[in-house]
Amino acid sequence: MNEKERGKKMTEKRILSNYEVNPQMMMVRPTDDDFSEVIETGARYVISCKTFEIVQKSCEYFGSSYSGRRDGTKELIGITHKAPIMVEPFTSIYLFPTASPTSPQCAWISHDYIASYDKNGPYSTIITFQNGESYELPISFYSLENQISRTAMLRIKFTQNMKKIDRFNKRNLPFIT
Repeated sequence: MNEKERGKKMTEKRILSNYEVNPQMMMVRPTDDDFSEVIETGARYVISCKTFEIVQKSCEYFGSSYSGRRDGTKELIGITHKAPIMVEPFTSIYLFPTASPTSPQCAWISHDYIASYDKNGPYSTIITFQNGESYELPISFYSLENQISRTAMLRIKFTQNMKKIDRFNKRNLPFIT
């Protein structure tokens, strides 16, 4: 199914007023009229708010604020511009923006589902997800590649910190009989 056919199917679905990012979400991208399209591994939704609002509300749903998640990224890997964020640490939901987060053109992509990406022009890249679905995004190949690398750095640093804590806890646990 091509993108035009998927878009037609989307218009047939009802519009939701809110959405929380979950482990099945591959991407949330803007549509016309300040709406967003959420693409999950097996479902599509139209949400009546901007992509950034979905990300902000999702951070809050999982017990933090967007600015807190962004500050965490800055602390862990030093990135402040178009920073990837860890929305939820226990199920490892990591998202990265394709543009400035407040830009009306910004999509948010889940790092987990990317299978490949190919240059489609100077400011256009086709991203293919693990389920075989492909989408054209208004982002340069190199910018997308940079965002993917930054998100991988964030994941690695967070995982390293969790392993340090785990090793510390194992060394300091009292003997239990």
